[in-house]
Amino acid sequence: MTEAGLLAVTESFTDRTIVVVGDVITDEYLIGKPRRISREAPVIILKFAERDVRLGGAANAAHNVAALGARVVPVGVIGRDGAGEALLALFQRAGITTHGLVVEAGRMTPMKTRIMAGGYPATRQQVVRLDREPSTELMPATEDALMERLSTLAARADAILVSDYGYGTVAPRVFEHVQSIARSRGAIVTVDSRYELPRFSGVTAATPNEAELGDLTGHPVDDERAVEKAGRQLLERLHANMLLVTRGSQGLALLERDGGASFIPIFGTDEIADVTGAGDTVISAFTLALASGGTPLQAATLANIAGGLVVMKRGTATVSRAELRAALTRAS
Repeated sequence: MTEAGLLAVTESFTDRTIVVVGDVITDEYLIGKPRRISREAPVIILKFAERDVRLGGAANAAHNVAALGARVVPVGVIGRDGAGEALLALFQRAGITTHGLVVEAGRMTPMKTRIMAGGYPATRQQVVRLDREPSTELMPATEDALMERLSTLAARADAILVSDYGYGTVAPRVFEHVQSIARSRGAIVTVDSRYELPRFSGVTAATPNEAELGDLTGHPVDDERAVEKAGRQLLERLHANMLLVTRGSQGLALLERDGGASFIPIFGTDEIADVTGAGDTVISAFTLALASGGTPLQAATLANIAGGLVVMKRGTATVSRAELRAALTRAS
């Protein structure tokens, strides 16, 4: 595996179309400077400095695909609320189509609000996070609308990326439709599911983290041999072709159903700035590289580099194709 080969894979990014279906989330950051201890309670008073809103969850995965140079089509559900309006505006600002977004009246758009304290960006720390979540399952009409969007917008997709954060967008009926479209297209299907990975069987690849792998198999995952053993069990359970396990400071592990296991050390330094949304970046780069003709190991290597770059940025962030190519050149 050479630098030239990896660069050649990135050259094909701009020719690919990736559909990202899943839970789109609004990531809100409220930033304040510490002032003093409150007289009302033993808490710090922050003087409000600024508000920053970013694309989160499946929306962040879509944003990463776009930043890497591909055409991306996000498919998801928003509410008729301020958080939904913010998502639409952010997608439009990034030049990403919103035709795949379904509006469900009365449903809350998921929003994660992080309270950040610090005088300078480099020193800001997350104090608390407040999550606003939809409390009900999708209406049948909303599922129908999602499937209609998928039928139209995924007809020419090279890959479908499923990003499931547990908010119900990728309902069983919706996922069955994803699989049907992928079979007819010969498209790749990758999945990142926070809580229900076992129900997403028959995919090309899944991307659990190490802790999720241990929980799903009931096996310890404290060394490479244990990770491979647990990974093989999960591969069989999922009937998947590949498993890409994110291992934090240990890098990535790639397990192929009809091949071996590859352990890829972390790219860059393990003194990271922020892991928020790093999994979205990893699956986005991995999916796009596979769709661009890369081998599983090439795709995992590019995903590892992208993940190493994004954790050096604060807040929910993306990695561009130019940054990825520059990192490849520096590493050679």
